[in-house]
Amino acid sequence: MSHSTNKTLDEEVAGRFAVQGSALIDGILTSASLVICAGRIAEIITESSSAALPMPVYRADVIAPGYIDLQVNGGFGVEVGADPKAILHLSSILPSTGVTAFLPTVVSSTADFYPRAFRAFQEAINEAGATPLGMHTEGPFLSPERSGAHSRAAVEAASRQALSSLLDSDVLRLVTIAPEVPGGLDYIRRFRERGVVVSLGHTNATYEEFIEGVDAGASLVTHLYSAMSPFRHREPGAVGAALLDDRTTVALIADGVHTHPASLQLALRCKGADRVALVTDAIAGAGMASGVYRLQGRAIHVTGETSRLADGTLAGSGLTLDKAVRYMVDLAGARVADALRMASEVPARILGLDDQKGRLKAGFDADLVLLDADLEVQATFVAGKLFYQRDGPKPA
Repeated sequence: MSHSTNKTLDEEVAGRFAVQGSALIDGILTSASLVICAGRIAEIITESSSAALPMPVYRADVIAPGYIDLQVNGGFGVEVGADPKAILHLSSILPSTGVTAFLPTVVSSTADFYPRAFRAFQEAINEAGATPLGMHTEGPFLSPERSGAHSRAAVEAASRQALSSLLDSDVLRLVTIAPEVPGGLDYIRRFRERGVVVSLGHTNATYEEFIEGVDAGASLVTHLYSAMSPFRHREPGAVGAALLDDRTTVALIADGVHTHPASLQLALRCKGADRVALVTDAIAGAGMASGVYRLQGRAIHVTGETSRLADGTLAGSGLTLDKAVRYMVDLAGARVADALRMASEVPARILGLDDQKGRLKAGFDADLVLLDADLEVQATFVAGKLFYQRDGPKPA
């Protein structure tokens, strides 16, 4: 069966090629050939066809939509901030982890920092790899009691000036807020009016306060379980509300450290794959050797994929999204197709991009990740351009 755009595309159009393998189509891995043309998926052939495919043809065990990471503080030696070179560096390397789009993320800081970070984002827009879709500001309107690795001083000093900087930004795509902070519900409504997605996190909210935040317009939960009021049978807290409210999608750091495998399984059972988004919360030490890195001036000790403050507090992660997909399969028992959707389709829907990204469908952006049978990244395409290739898939 063939699904294609309305018109037959000219064979001479630049950037025409094909990929073959077990492709994630409508939530199911199906043997298919995808014809790519001018940066988009032109045709998907899911049955044997005598039609010749355009050359070259890339073959892989698994073809998935490109991964989208909603929370990238840094990685590969750089931290997102006031220097556009950091975002450019991330864009160039993230395709090696299957990521084709991401949200550069900054943690709580002083009011004057945000305009500088937004300017850096604007200066970093290019076509050099994974696409930065907009900024994610995690804070500063968070609970001081649940500040985690954020500067408590910055959280406690969060001001109307910082709010204005965020509301006035044209590049802010996602903001994390604790709904119980003074003015929190009003902030949520105002961000939603500006089209910014609101996530609830770093919160000490009661069950009822959390639900009020969802009522006000929040639709996402920042790194479920971490830095939020826990579930207790008489006080279900933010965790209980997040798991039960079907209006929310939960972001998970699926590394087996931030979240126990049983907790990953619980989230999957409560929310279903449609309401779980895999994120990394990566810091500068992700993808690097063990050592000491920085997060908004604070020393972060990275050992493998685990990153902590000197007092042992978890501080972001050294995780990459391709590993998160594999861990979700290995630790939580997720179906491969579902784990892939949690890294692509779900985050695309959260950002309102599910009409162009996150699925393998004719007319969608040709953001693709080609994987081997172990879900290791073999090649990554962004808008039909090959930005990463290992020794695995070679064009015929």
